[in-house]
Amino acid sequence: MMTLESCRVQGISVVREVDILVVGGGTAGAVAGIAAGREGMKTLVVEQFGFLGGSQTGALVTPMMPNQIATIPLNGGIDFEINARLIGLHESGVWKDGNRGWFNPETLKHALEQMNLEAGAEILYYTFVEDVIVEGQEIVGIVVANKAGRKAILAKRVIDCTGDADVAFRAGVPCESGDPTTHVSQPFSLRFHLGNVDLKRFADFLRSLGRHDVMDNAEGSDVMLIHTAMVWNKGWTLEPVFRKAVADGVLRARDGNYFQVFTMAGRPGELAFNCPRISTDIDGTDPFHLTKAQIEGREIIQRYVAFCRAYLPGCDNAYLVMSAPMVGVRESRRILGEYYVTTDDVLGGKKFDDAILRNNYPLDIHSDHEDDKPRVIKVRDGDYHEVPYRSIVPLKIDQLLVAGRCLSASFEAQSSIRIQTNCRAMGEAAAVASAMSIRQNIVPRRLDGQQLRSRLIEKGGRL
Repeated sequence: MMTLESCRVQGISVVREVDILVVGGGTAGAVAGIAAGREGMKTLVVEQFGFLGGSQTGALVTPMMPNQIATIPLNGGIDFEINARLIGLHESGVWKDGNRGWFNPETLKHALEQMNLEAGAEILYYTFVEDVIVEGQEIVGIVVANKAGRKAILAKRVIDCTGDADVAFRAGVPCESGDPTTHVSQPFSLRFHLGNVDLKRFADFLRSLGRHDVMDNAEGSDVMLIHTAMVWNKGWTLEPVFRKAVADGVLRARDGNYFQVFTMAGRPGELAFNCPRISTDIDGTDPFHLTKAQIEGREIIQRYVAFCRAYLPGCDNAYLVMSAPMVGVRESRRILGEYYVTTDDVLGGKKFDDAILRNNYPLDIHSDHEDDKPRVIKVRDGDYHEVPYRSIVPLKIDQLLVAGRCLSASFEAQSSIRIQTNCRAMGEAAAVASAMSIRQNIVPRRLDGQQLRSRLIEKGGRL
């Protein structure tokens, strides 16, 4: 943690002064940039990669998970607008249950970038947050590191969209991580794409096994949408195929712990894989763990590619298009905020006057270890819970909000809320709240959450 005086003493010059600084241009941050720009605020989005989208585009997390009742999305606003834009380009599709997020990650990169620029937000790529600048109890900026060296960026409001609460943690906000009983986080994933796949042959093969997660004509898409998966001892129709591959030495037994594959709109002849899953050394804030996951994941991917070519009809001549440049991290640090969302809140459908989003995605806890917890626990049919504004307001530090998977919530509650559509909604809410607090000349903590909710509804939020 630094002060303005310590920056001066160390010769760290100020390169930008903005109204709203968004740190991290991922799922939440890209939307925060759009929303802040549209509020008329001088906005800067700082991102470590050369593109926006985070886990959606860098970790290849496609498709989005559904958050809806009777095919009607629970979130609106910019999230709905992004999905509609991609569907209009035939670069996303609508799955049979109404999920509108089966997207092409390359097209999403461009769409998010253009929407930020159209909103008037500035983007700074290839830049890492190195430290925070705090005066008293208020964050006033950050120190970044890039090819130009160490520089300071000052802001009236900072939104931490790093996913790992990097800014909040460095500023002294109390945080927690992992399951409080085991102190273990959810597994990583390193996703990949296969190209030159005969999707019709692959779909016919799945149908021959009794699987029917295939749509020849999905709304908004010119690509056959396919989904299949395999987990040992769950009755999946691919299990005998996996057992044969293990017996033949092509796969290892652990490779069947979690296997999932989808097609994508806008990418004919490709399959996207939600695996391999990495279950040891899984601290998303430890660069050694992240490095190990990339290395181990690429080795497992080679086995999966050989398996697909040899055992899955339609994949005979497939090749590896890419492995994700970013490890998929399901959860790491979570802040402690003005409100702490609990498992009972999620499963009990709790509602709040200062709600910023609605959610009915189940508790979804990935693990390769047998325990007494069901992996998925659903919210009551036809019901939803709400997430309050207070859960993105951190304790101790002012002029700072967080958005994304690092919100103030329990390990289990976070496993439900962390999906992309909700992270987008948090990004929009944090940006609008920051703008409102600037106009009212109050710290975000003092903002009337009901006023924020009303403003989000005006902007298309479904609250």
